[in-house]
Amino acid sequence: MGQHSGHEVEEELADAAGEESNGYGSKETPGSLMEAYMQAEYIVSGHGSRKIKVLQEAFQHMDGEMDSDHYGNGETIEQFQRQMAEVLGKESAIFFPSGTMSQQIALRIYCDRKGLKRVAYHPLCHIEIHEENTLRELHQIEAVLLGEKDRLIRLEDVKAIEGDIACLLLELPQREIGGQLPSYEELEAISAYCREQGIKLHLDGARLFEITPYYQKTAAEICSLFDSVYVSFYKGIGGIAGAVLAGDADMMQESRVWKRRFGGDLIGLYPYILSSQYYFDQRKDKMGVYYEHAKQLAAMLNQCHAVRTLPEVPVSNMFHVHIALAQAEAEPIFSKMTQQFGIGLTSYLNESNETGHCSFELSLGDRYETVPQDQLQAALEWLDEQFRVLVPKS
Repeated sequence: MGQHSGHEVEEELADAAGEESNGYGSKETPGSLMEAYMQAEYIVSGHGSRKIKVLQEAFQHMDGEMDSDHYGNGETIEQFQRQMAEVLGKESAIFFPSGTMSQQIALRIYCDRKGLKRVAYHPLCHIEIHEENTLRELHQIEAVLLGEKDRLIRLEDVKAIEGDIACLLLELPQREIGGQLPSYEELEAISAYCREQGIKLHLDGARLFEITPYYQKTAAEICSLFDSVYVSFYKGIGGIAGAVLAGDADMMQESRVWKRRFGGDLIGLYPYILSSQYYFDQRKDKMGVYYEHAKQLAAMLNQCHAVRTLPEVPVSNMFHVHIALAQAEAEPIFSKMTQQFGIGLTSYLNESNETGHCSFELSLGDRYETVPQDQLQAALEWLDEQFRVLVPKS
């Protein structure tokens, strides 16, 4: 069953606080921490508020007489699609209102081409846990859940699939387990095996640009291992909404037809396209800075008693923070820290049914540079002291 209700609640909470959503299957959070967070002088994660000014900034210097796109056509959309096809190293690219739409279409095309409605992906893939059984209900596609929930898909998992599949979807980074990444050598091996076996390989690259510093590869180099790729423009890029699907020309022509069938050809998508292009140009070269900041902050957090980050050393600008306390115990501490030091570290805490401990996600962007490091260090030292009182040493 889809488990997106908590996720949607957290997206609403995060948007209200003016940050990128930190929800990953979360439960609704009581108001005190959120209230403290919204009043914090400094917010650690994200690029800034997702208020209307995000659109105003993108449009500030644009020519108001520029022609908009019209039902998927026109220079505004076509120029951006050409730009992204080149960035991603693919023959063609199509702009979509959402990544959910684009990925359903990619998998549907591969299944139809092979005459086999069966695909494989990670058990915590976005399609599996946040999209209400969309592949089965809309497309009658069977999903093979590959590997285990708490680790990445490995080549041995792909080789062990029983029966044929039309497509394998890999998510890089794997958000639900802290944004982990396989080695590049493992990716190359999976890609080579899929090509040998005639299995299409699709990349859920919602956060593709954020992983380029870790791999020390361009987006095009990473995408060369895949038959198709989806990228998001509202996550690390910080646009309003929108996504691109890229692949070979024939597939993109088919995806254009499916986009029309899905109702994705709005009369005008230009607010999404132009904001996507603006913030992509603003932030594409800053991913290395965000990545270094994530490693710096994770190291500081791992010095706190009863706190660990996943991964211990981040592989992108995003990671999860786990605290060896229940949500009800930890939340008042985080609220007080936020109020006392003016540092908004998180607006919510998720509690694990398995461990009884809580966690949250951090995704670093432009705002981290504005946080005074001495003030942040003092807040984390105070946090460490509080946790040492509550959590005995193991």
